[in-house]
Amino acid sequence: MAEFEMIYKEYERQVYRYALSLTMNQHKAEELTQVVFYKAMIHINQFKGKCSMSSWLCQIAKNTYINEYNKQKRFVSEEEVPEIEDPLYLEEHFVNKENVMRIHQILHNMPDPYKEVFTLRIFGEVSFRDIGKLFGKTENWAKVTYYRSKEKISSKMEEEK
Repeated sequence: MAEFEMIYKEYERQVYRYALSLTMNQHKAEELTQVVFYKAMIHINQFKGKCSMSSWLCQIAKNTYINEYNKQKRFVSEEEVPEIEDPLYLEEHFVNKENVMRIHQILHNMPDPYKEVFTLRIFGEVSFRDIGKLFGKTENWAKVTYYRSKEKISSKMEEEK
């Protein structure tokens, strides 16, 4: 148990930031982070070390979020969805909420793997090597895909000006 507490202390912030990038809501991100670590604790014996611990935890976060999103989608109409909260840490990197929302909209509409690689790298702070492993590709593939993602976002932002 003490071992897992060390894992929690080391990766909690990283998982929270990734969860925040997915949910765009502080409270939901906190809840998702707790669920991730609960699931990780229960299934720690399934971690084989083929990727980094942070990649494994972010993958749990992604899968949990997708499962919850799909459940909620069935029960909530678009009119009932509350306004999305802006992630606080993004405000440090971007000038205003409008730009943040534009970037999230662009990301939302990007095809995989560009969206996934960009999100893992920026919000999950996952290394290129680990991103490559997650996709069964090389580190160089992850770097190129990330670069192309940034280019697509920049291009879309320029088009919308």
